[in-house]
Amino acid sequence: MIHIRAMEPSDTAVLVHWMLRVPLWQRYGFTVERGEAYFERGLAGNGVLLVADVPEQTAVGFAWLEPKGAFAHNAYLQMIGVHPDHMSKGIGAALMARVEDQVRSQSDQLFLLSSDFNTSAHQFYRRLGYTQVGQIPGYALPDVDELIFWKRLQPPNTG
Repeated sequence: MIHIRAMEPSDTAVLVHWMLRVPLWQRYGFTVERGEAYFERGLAGNGVLLVADVPEQTAVGFAWLEPKGAFAHNAYLQMIGVHPDHMSKGIGAALMARVEDQVRSQSDQLFLLSSDFNTSAHQFYRRLGYTQVGQIPGYALPDVDELIFWKRLQPPNTG
């Protein structure tokens, strides 16, 4: 069973520890110091930071949503990650479902960026109904293009 909850400051150390093992974060120069500072800023800001727990293990995934982070108008998924030992177990999909639920109260659109080399993420987003709508060359790293994904969210079921 996957439990999604609000991130707490005590989750930061757990998240940063496993994120250091992930090649994606390594390529972006992720360090303990940068990770701790990044999550600290997120927790102090206006974003919605979520973590996923599974039985007997906490913080095996996370998502960071900025409600007005895309063009100061629509929701933007700042980051999402799943512990390498827990990939393909529905954690990312559960986090995305919760993120989309959060967004629906204020907007019907969600944007995110994904590195051009992260093809498994592209497949994941497309499976969830996202469409690539653009590309930003060298946005975060000079040799990496960031692909812009977008989804128009359906209203919640009220039946």
